[in-house]
Formats: sequence, structure tokens, C-alpha cells
Amino acid sequence: MPFVTQVAIGKRAKVSVFGGDYATKDGTGVRDYLHVTDLALGHVAALKKLLSKHIGCEAFNLGTGTGYSVLEMIAAMKKASGKEIPYEIVARRPGDIGAVWADASKAKTELGWSATRGLTEMCADAWRWQSANPNGYASAAKH
Repeated sequence: MPFVTQVAIGKRAKVSVFGGDYATKDGTGVRDYLHVTDLALGHVAALKKLLSKHIGCEAFNLGTGTGYSVLEMIAAMKKASGKEIPYEIVARRPGDIGAVWADASKAKTELGWSATRGLTEMCADAWRWQSANPNGYASAAKH
């Protein structure tokens, strides 16, 4: 996501898409993109459980349970930003797999948490932040 917003703002010339020949709907990798606010709320839910139950260490997957391809994510950012997002399909990276997404059912059952924001809202919020902070956190720290 950060590389895509940096292309939209003009900080990078294009997005490198690693692999275009996966067994996915458009050949690009599929991942479970999660809105940062949903991630933060998942951590809050985990901390609340930890404080109330004193359970020690336990793992929970946080995600939407839905995979989006890299090209779907690029298209969603183009729509959110109104900017062209040039990209180039390049060789796969060693170790990458075609598709992966989270099973967050344990988080829903035990923490009462589930993601509520989809790709459209993620891109709109990422673009809003990037366009207000074209130099990233360096410019955000000056505000």
C-alpha cells in the first residue's frame, strides 16, 4: 500500500508487481489487506482480554478474511486518488506464494473483534493521509 500511494503522489515512478503468473484471478498475488484502524482495534481487544483474564501469551490472526490481488488494490487506489498508478509486472520474489489471507474466526469468537473496513475505505484513508503528507512521516512530524 505505501508504494502505491507513493506512486500516486509522484514520489515513485511505478509500482513493481512481483509476479503476474500466479494461479489467481488476474495472475498477481492475493493478500489480506487490513485497515490500520481495524488492526489497532484488534490490538485493543486483545489487551482487554489479557487484562481481564491474565491468560499469558496467545496468538490471534487479525485480518478481513478476504484476499485482494495486487492489481485490485492498485485499481482501488486509482479510484480513491483519481491518479494513474503505473505498474510493471516483474519476476516473482523467492518464497512468495500466490494467495494468503487470515482466518480471524478465533479473534471474532474470543475477542469479539472483526474487521469492519474494506479495500475502498483503506485506499481512501491511505490516500487522504498521503496527499496531506506527501513526504510521509517527515512532513507529518512538522505539523
